[in-house]
Amino acid sequence: MSEVQSGEEAVEEQLRTFMKTLTDSETYQEFVEASEALEEDSEASALLREFQQKQQQMQRGGFDQSLMSELQDLKAEMDENDTLERHREAQEALIELLQETNDVISEQLGREFAQSTGGGCC
Repeated sequence: MSEVQSGEEAVEEQLRTFMKTLTDSETYQEFVEASEALEEDSEASALLREFQQKQQQMQRGGFDQSLMSELQDLKAEMDENDTLERHREAQEALIELLQETNDVISEQLGREFAQSTGGGCC
């Protein structure tokens, strides 16, 4: 029993070290800073919210040419917004880092680490 517990404690300690390394990384810090900048930029935040609302309308209501046109216009505005561009780039870099991390862990385990098994509860 104590061997299992000490093994679990070692894994937990390594996990804490991993999390600290990740959160201290330049990539993660840039994502946090870009997210904070997005929260503080009311124009960019409003643009993003409007785009997301229009996407939801499209998903609920099916294809609508006028709604599609609005989405395209909003997307063009978003592409020109420096705050949103910075956030998108930081998010993509973080996703890439996490994917690389997953690949290394998966290689060590000999199986896919962050694999969805489908379904949830119930």
